Amino acid sequence: MPQTGFSEALRRACAEDWNAAIRHRFVDAMLDGTAEPARMRAYLVQDYQFIDRFVALLGAAIASADSYAARLRLSGFLAMITSDENTYFQRAFDALGVPEAERTAPVLSGTTRAFQDLMREAAESRSYARALSVLVVAEWLYLAWASRRSGPLPPDFVHAEWITLHDNDFFRGFVGWLRSELDRVGPAEEAACATLFRRAVRLERQFFDDLYA
Repeated sequence: MPQTGFSEALRRACAEDWNAAIRHRFVDAMLDGTAEPARMRAYLVQDYQFIDRFVALLGAAIASADSYAARLRLSGFLAMITSDENTYFQRAFDALGVPEAERTAPVLSGTTRAFQDLMREAAESRSYARALSVLVVAEWLYLAWASRRSGPLPPDFVHAEWITLHDNDFFRGFVGWLRSELDRVGPAEEAACATLFRRAVRLERQFFDDLYA
C-alpha cells in the first residue's frame, strides 16, 4: 500500500536530495564500519554543534504543542537526547582523541551554521507545525539511513552505537509519531512547512557532502 500523508508528500517533493542523503557514501561507510577515524571525527564534531539548537527547537515544540500528550512525548525524547545521545558523543570523542576545545568551540562549517540558523528560525516562529517540519527531517532521515543496515553491526562502537541510536523500536515509534503530528497540523501552514522541510533535507545532504569536499 503506498504511503500517504502530508509528511510523505513533503518527502517526495525533495526526493532527489533525500535519497542522495540516505544513500550517501559516508552513510554506506558508517553502516559497514569503514568510515575512517578522521572523517568520523570531523562528522561528529560538527554534528555535536547541533545539539544546543536542537534542544532549543524541541523546547519550542514543547511550548507550542497543542496538547499535554504531545508535550509529554516530546519531553521524553528530549531526555534521551540530553542523556544517551550526549553520552555517546563524549565517549566517541574520547575514543577519537578529540580535545575539549574542539568539542565545545570548533570552527563551524557553512552548512553547520546554516542548519543552526534553520533550527533557530523554526524555533522562533512559535509555530508547532514549523518546528515539527525541521524535527521530522532531522529524525526521519536518520532513521531512513540507519534502517538500511543489513547484517551484523560494525565492531567499533563509534559506528555501531550511532547506528543503533537511530534504528531501534523507541526511535521508530517516535519518528512515526512525529510524522503523524506533522500530518495533522502541517497542512494549515503548508507553504511555510514545505519550505522548512525542503531546506532541512538539502542541508542534510550537504552536511554529508562536506566530508568529501
